[in-house]
Amino acid sequence: MDKAIAPFGAGIVNMKPGDAACDAVSEKLYEALTNAGLDPLLDDSDDRPGSKFATMDLIGVPVQIIAGPRSVANGEVEVKDRKTGERQTMTVEAAINLLTAGQ
Repeated sequence: MDKAIAPFGAGIVNMKPGDAACDAVSEKLYEALTNAGLDPLLDDSDDRPGSKFATMDLIGVPVQIIAGPRSVANGEVEVKDRKTGERQTMTVEAAINLLTAGQ
């Protein structure tokens, strides 16, 4: 996965806003990326998942971090590279490390 992130950073997609675990992980990711000097976008709207992904693609967000209830319950998130379509499931800390490496 390309570690070169656009200046606006990554897009964090909270798949279930209002779910305490998804909200906490999304906020943790947002804070960590912001503290690393990136400018992440956080979509915690009540829109349908397809709409959230379409918006991220339309804006041109290069990396999406997807926080869904099942993955978050396992302490993981899914990281998607927009350019290649590659998806990786990893711990929250691994996702933060991947996206902040070299910052």
